[in-house]
Amino acid sequence: MKKIVIVGGGTAGWMSALIMAREWSRQGVSICLVESPEVGIIGVGEGSTPALKLFFDRLNIAEQEWMPACNATYKCGIRFDGWSTHAGFESYFHPFSAALDRQTLPMFMHNAQARLRGANVYAQPDRFFIASRLAQQCLAPVAPEHFPFDVHYGYHFDSTLLGQFLRKKALALGVVHELGHVVAVKQHEHGDIASVQLAGDKHIAADFFVDCTGFSSLLLQKTLAVPFISYANNLLNDAAVALPSAIDEKIPSQTLATAMSCGWAWKIPLTNRYGNGYVYSSAFCSADQAEYELRAHLGLLDADVPVRHLRMKIGRVEQHLAGNCLAVGLSQGFIEPLEATALFLVQQTVAVFAEYFTRGEFTHRLRDEFNQRINNHFDGVRDYIVTHYKTSSRRDTEYWRANTANQQDVSPVMLALYRSWFEGKDLAAEINRLQIGSYYPAPSWYSIFTGMGIVPKGEQLRTATAEEACIDINAVDEFLRRCALNFSDHRAQLARWQSSE
Repeated sequence: MKKIVIVGGGTAGWMSALIMAREWSRQGVSICLVESPEVGIIGVGEGSTPALKLFFDRLNIAEQEWMPACNATYKCGIRFDGWSTHAGFESYFHPFSAALDRQTLPMFMHNAQARLRGANVYAQPDRFFIASRLAQQCLAPVAPEHFPFDVHYGYHFDSTLLGQFLRKKALALGVVHELGHVVAVKQHEHGDIASVQLAGDKHIAADFFVDCTGFSSLLLQKTLAVPFISYANNLLNDAAVALPSAIDEKIPSQTLATAMSCGWAWKIPLTNRYGNGYVYSSAFCSADQAEYELRAHLGLLDADVPVRHLRMKIGRVEQHLAGNCLAVGLSQGFIEPLEATALFLVQQTVAVFAEYFTRGEFTHRLRDEFNQRINNHFDGVRDYIVTHYKTSSRRDTEYWRANTANQQDVSPVMLALYRSWFEGKDLAAEINRLQIGSYYPAPSWYSIFTGMGIVPKGEQLRTATAEEACIDINAVDEFLRRCALNFSDHRAQLARWQSSE
């Protein structure tokens, strides 16, 4: 492989360019990114998992360099409001992991298993995790030097600015930037892609192509005819409306996901604004109705704030690598942004591709193995997202009732997990047996099941035995309260990065 052409920019394109340049530019591989001046980017996915920190760390790019450039903030996890109607479980926090979880996670899992058996013990997840405590107090999850217990965290960012920042870094590594709109794709006789033709009749040939053309999937789906597998049977949302609002004095260090009548609304804090949006099902709600509901939710009915309306194609391709083309980003698939996994899947796809390529030229076995591995990642994320809807107790609108009644395409993995939970078995052991912990680990599954209130309640409870009641929740509160004293105010931490530019 001598030349790689990436078709499409945005975060996915430039992230791919950076990863590939880091891997192969010193081996004489030329990398060119073709970006159309006529095609905009989606640009509303403004949250990440902790995988984004690993990406920047591997590139030796410091937070104080990229975060101010992208109006970025820290993210300890996601709070889900209004998804459950069970008393005491109306809101819960899905935390990112931390070293301190070694102390409190066993206590949480102990209480969760005891509660499943009907013991009257506290099992709502929020009070067991340092990430939840930091988010509640608007603290930054950056541990000081004297406190040797790291907290894993993600980020919130302006996706347009992030794409621009990554472009600058990729160009510095020798990636060639070609502005031009692709009007045709030429193939070899055996079917592989030979070149792309730009407006003005310029042709760009390459040994290998990366499709970052978004939902249109110009190379993989339209040219190579790779089938698309829809997730629409069990993920009903297919549209979104987004708008900004003013940031508060205290900057939260969490994403807020609030259940709405026909979907859910995100609230993402940046240094200069909130990014807000409503992900909904067009089968139950029109674009105008969604915009009205979002504006009402934010108290912006009379405000002259522009909005963006988006349509989403939910699912994944059958093969992410076909012929001499790799699809990355929206061109390979998309799962609604409930857990902010889009960039994680971009990183996984390109990083795993690099891993496989270094093992030698792709044989049919390696190609099939690669595609199966990426498909498993997509399907694993899908299963966790679907669980939010399967465990929600909302029944107040036709949309929520449809989610409850929808039993289509529930995967065998999901069925096994649900069965294990409802039978009160060791869920962590079942996750290990199913080998799905690399997608979402046991704490995430325990958090969603208990956070949604899928545990015995009220008259179903009995007095806990001494062994079941051995966890002192007040002592856990005090431990985490004192630990949180070591962390800084979120806005103050961000201001330090701004001043160090």
